Amino acid sequence: MKKVMLAMSGGVDSSAALVLLKEKYEVIGATLKLFDDEEYTKATKTCCSLEDVIDAKVVASKFNVPHYVFNFKKRFEDQVIDNFINSYINGKTPNPCIDCNRFIKFSAMLERALALGCDYLATGHYARVCYDEDKKRYLLKKALGENGEENPKDQSYVLCFLTQEQLSHLLLPLGEVTKDKVRGLAADNHLINAKKPDSQDICFVPNGDYSQFIRKHTGKEYSSGNFIDTRGNILGKHNGIINYTIGQRKGLGIALGKPAYVVSKDIEENTVTIGDNSDLFSKELFATEINYVSIEKLESPMRVKAKTRYQQKESACTIYPLKNGEIHAVFDEEQRAITSGQIVVFYDNDIVVAGGIIK
Repeated sequence: MKKVMLAMSGGVDSSAALVLLKEKYEVIGATLKLFDDEEYTKATKTCCSLEDVIDAKVVASKFNVPHYVFNFKKRFEDQVIDNFINSYINGKTPNPCIDCNRFIKFSAMLERALALGCDYLATGHYARVCYDEDKKRYLLKKALGENGEENPKDQSYVLCFLTQEQLSHLLLPLGEVTKDKVRGLAADNHLINAKKPDSQDICFVPNGDYSQFIRKHTGKEYSSGNFIDTRGNILGKHNGIINYTIGQRKGLGIALGKPAYVVSKDIEENTVTIGDNSDLFSKELFATEINYVSIEKLESPMRVKAKTRYQQKESACTIYPLKNGEIHAVFDEEQRAITSGQIVVFYDNDIVVAGGIIK
């Protein structure tokens, strides 16, 4: 019987995954310890809280599955939290959950699984992995729901940086299961987290106040500067550039007599440009740090669909390879609030072609 390590977050998804895996594999459970701060570990809307660790242990114990807690605090600090802070300081808007998948769950955790003699790492993500004999590549696909339709809980977007090696060792038992069926499975097995709400916040910023977290973590204050309009006219003072992100409307602290939005930021000049909603739209983007999944490399223009945010509906575009290894994407229709530091994922129907970071 093959051996699999299941990443157990303490939530209902990974617990339901255990129910599906235990009849086919020798399963061990593992939960990550990523930080010590009491404020974070008591959070209830995030993953990785103390409550989550306890819930994971209880579920594992119910099925007589060995459960481990791995301390990846240093790696999480270096590769997720520091990247989050540096990105914000440099005017970008990062996605730390994708960085956690990229550097911790499917890198450090997979390394630990293989070291313990496991054949696979499994998670409760809603997505599918299969091997394509013609392409000789592992494919990452969208999750399926009822009657083979796309699952609204699909999480292929957040897995876009998985490598061929990682995909070859990955099991996603919820790839063709709906959320309702997951909760039903948990209820039928009397799991303590059957009705537990999904995590919502970034685990290390449970109150959602990114700028407060950055100030606390760095011990620094970030100077105020000028709000300017799209023509460069000074409109007022902002409270520090880390307080703002592209598309933001609320909390600007400036009244212009009409709706105002953050349309760009300039770190060198320490300015935040304010404009109309129409100023947020663009038909192109450039992406770097490309991870190809369904193809080895982009060698010619390709028609795909793209998502520039997790909850966004994908849009048709053409992607072009650049000599520096980056991708230039040109959309058929203008996209709102394309944001530097966010992730763009390119799809060919239900298959992930590639993912990258928006410049």
